Amino acid sequence: MVVVIACGADAVKCGHGVRRRNFQPCRCANMDRARTIVFGASHWHMPLCAPRIAACHDVVGVSDADSPRSKQLADLWNAPLYQSWEEALAAHGDAELAYVFVPHDRMREVCLALIARRIPIVLEKPAGLSLQELIDVRVAADAAGVPITVVLVQRGGPTDRWLAKAGRSVYESVQFIAGPPSRYLVNGSPWMLDVERAGGGCLVNLAPHFVDLFLRSAGAEEVAVTAALSSTLHHSQVEDYASMTLTTADGRIATIEVGYAFPGSPLKRHCSFMRIGAAGAATIWSDGSASFTSVDGTTETAHFDVDSDTLYGVFVDQVAEQLNRGFVELPRISDLETTMAVIWDAYAYAHGR
Repeated sequence: MVVVIACGADAVKCGHGVRRRNFQPCRCANMDRARTIVFGASHWHMPLCAPRIAACHDVVGVSDADSPRSKQLADLWNAPLYQSWEEALAAHGDAELAYVFVPHDRMREVCLALIARRIPIVLEKPAGLSLQELIDVRVAADAAGVPITVVLVQRGGPTDRWLAKAGRSVYESVQFIAGPPSRYLVNGSPWMLDVERAGGGCLVNLAPHFVDLFLRSAGAEEVAVTAALSSTLHHSQVEDYASMTLTTADGRIATIEVGYAFPGSPLKRHCSFMRIGAAGAATIWSDGSASFTSVDGTTETAHFDVDSDTLYGVFVDQVAEQLNRGFVELPRISDLETTMAVIWDAYAYAHGR
């Protein structure tokens, strides 16, 4: 028997469990708007967050050296633009929330400065150029009682919910191949192609989302890792393709492939997902087609929007809702530490260390 589930492409589930379209206002619009500073406004994810930040927060300061791109967002938020994060923090040290989307080599120092002022943080991955930099931030935040949530937007999203039909992951396969690295030269983040500033390429940037999903589903905090990296296609400083295999102590396996190898096009990327568990097998493809076959042989299918860009606005709504509760239901920096330990182990393996 085949069951078909129709899901509107523009329908998403907000942080409050209410299905809505095109990010129309939800309950966060009625909450107190936290005084917010935004560090790294030129980050390519920030335009995806910007409309909901305008709806949910009171932005009091914006920092970025990329003035033309950042000025547009500062104007949207009716906030002053500063050329450095130090200036913005000095002017708004009483802020109630900070978004940290700065280049990876600045994340540690920015976060430590915010923690010293007891300002809660919304932090982009990877939280630094090494696991130790992330640990420094997590330890300081724990000691000061400062909550940090991390932008792992795939959690709780359509892909995560569909794969969960299979039950606890036993075998898992992920491909997420984004557009060419040259797009960072035009989207305000050229530092992403400088290995000294970014720490790596597609592996450090894309894989954390899917490592996090597998670890949570498998119920594992430690895995054995093998990995291979390549920059053969685009010959840039950072890898444009990475393949990694994770194996848990009880034999659960995930293969994760990520890349900056898909041609620049309106399609944006290729993605595919498969999870096999005790309940059956769930799959999802780039065109949004999905299927789940249970162990009794029944198959149900669905079609939904797999574009992860839409998840960033949902995440901002959740931040606004949970700020006063310390982001209790959102990914925390401790979760990112578990995930990034795997990522940095993969780099070490690939480089023979």
